Amino acid sequence: MTYPPRRNPPAPPVSAGPNRSEVPTVRSPLLRTLLEDVREGKPDAEETFWRYVSETGAPLVEPDPEGEADHRLVTFVRREDPARPATHVLALVHTVTDKDRHAGDLAPHLMERVEGTGVWAISHRLRTDHRASYQFHATCGTREDALRADRPSWRRVLDQAEPDPLNTGAPLPSRDGRNPASVLELPAAPDQSRIRRRDEVDRGRTLDTEVDGRRITVHLPPGHRPDAGPYALAVLLDGEMWGPVLGVGDIFDNLHADGEIPPTVAVLIDTMGRRMEDLACSAPFVDWLADTLLPWVEQEYGAGADAARTVVAGQSAGGLTAAFAAFQRPDRFGLALSQSGSFWWPDDDREGAWLTGQYAWAERRPVTLHLEVGRQEWMLLEENRRFRNILRARGYDVRYREFNGGHDYACWRGGLADGLAELLGP
Repeated sequence: MTYPPRRNPPAPPVSAGPNRSEVPTVRSPLLRTLLEDVREGKPDAEETFWRYVSETGAPLVEPDPEGEADHRLVTFVRREDPARPATHVLALVHTVTDKDRHAGDLAPHLMERVEGTGVWAISHRLRTDHRASYQFHATCGTREDALRADRPSWRRVLDQAEPDPLNTGAPLPSRDGRNPASVLELPAAPDQSRIRRRDEVDRGRTLDTEVDGRRITVHLPPGHRPDAGPYALAVLLDGEMWGPVLGVGDIFDNLHADGEIPPTVAVLIDTMGRRMEDLACSAPFVDWLADTLLPWVEQEYGAGADAARTVVAGQSAGGLTAAFAAFQRPDRFGLALSQSGSFWWPDDDREGAWLTGQYAWAERRPVTLHLEVGRQEWMLLEENRRFRNILRARGYDVRYREFNGGHDYACWRGGLADGLAELLGP
């Protein structure tokens, strides 16, 4: 079955909704065809549209209205639930929406009800390499309530937001009782084949334990024996996300099966409940990693003795801390993988971008760093570029890339696999 848009359908308005001073136009050719069919009274026009969406998957991805080959018009659609009719629906596209939320204006992300239908829709013009997680938040209150952007209100939105049931891709799991998110992946988005569980690869073992009162998850490579080392070591911060939620063991198993990394022990450390204590360039925390955790890993699993084969990885504040660990203890961490590192830190009375300054003026460390940051991360992009430039100027071995996405595990999980292969691989 096909549902082609008409050649040059007009762009009629959608319903304005309450308190709208301006009436937007339908940008999607597919939706314009639907609206014409509804206005002409064609039977089953809306059902035909929904059948098409269920077969092709959501969101709708159409040619760029400006004719650029490296862009697409992406339209998120939600079907009204008669049992729970909504007065307003927010489309939460990771980082795209957050930028306006930080500015206190969520109005650009309110979906519109297509006239005469149960179709809620909103369109974004995006580059073909864009990847982002997204959800919908439907409310039955006032427009003012739907647009509240203060922190408590936003947390409630995130607690209640739901994935797109018409998205046919695997959802992005969440934690703390929140719903999973759907993932938008446009055709030129970076390959993420390493993140999928593959039935044909040998599985490693995952163990839960504690070290010095802190919860630790260990993933061992297939066939691991403590006396068969020494093994390479990957220390992942925010382990409670990477382990039970995202199943990072699959990534390591795939990398092992494809020969992209040597047999590597992965140690996942819980840090999400104490981020400001541990992940703000904390010398005591890094020394604990170096002097307590790594000797334990070496004794128990035969990994971590060689700094040149030991990588510490983190995201956001964890990315800052990964780079700090390599600076503070290069004797134990010769490799650092920083994703969307918070190199602006701190934002108090101390001078900002503190770690960048340390790398700029201190004696050069014998370490290699892999950095990545999203082009949509307006608060982090320039600071990561600045940090990269300082590292290059000082003669560091630094690998750097920018992806078209945001502060998003949908992007980071693929970037983690790429970074591990880059740092540990042959």
